[in-house]
Amino acid sequence: MQREDNPGYILRVSSDEWLDQVYQLKKYYTGVNRNWRRGTPILLAKKTEEGDSILGYGITQKVEMLWEMSPEEEDYCRENKWRCALTFQPLIRFEKPLPIKDTALAGDRRKGSFLHGAMIPEETVDSILEQAEEL
Repeated sequence: MQREDNPGYILRVSSDEWLDQVYQLKKYYTGVNRNWRRGTPILLAKKTEEGDSILGYGITQKVEMLWEMSPEEEDYCRENKWRCALTFQPLIRFEKPLPIKDTALAGDRRKGSFLHGAMIPEETVDSILEQAEEL
């Protein structure tokens, strides 16, 4: 894959509880090491009845490393083996999940948990967001 100006990433949420936390706090805690930076588009995915689906997206406003967090938040992250927190502004939840099999990622070999942390080109992110708006 070529280096993109502003590639996006997929972060896969494992449970409804974690998904609710992300939307309540507008923050995603992750243990995945990537080139996280302000302005990065993040697609939020989760397994649904139709298979892995994109449920929404956020644009990173802030990337917080463990040493930048309060002691309580740092302990919470260490307990869960998370390395940083991504704060989103905006954070959008789609009205209907968009099955990945119906997007430009349909032919991607990465499935299930292998989608977590996957980098995707800026054009693909744009295509998926346009498609989601049409739902």
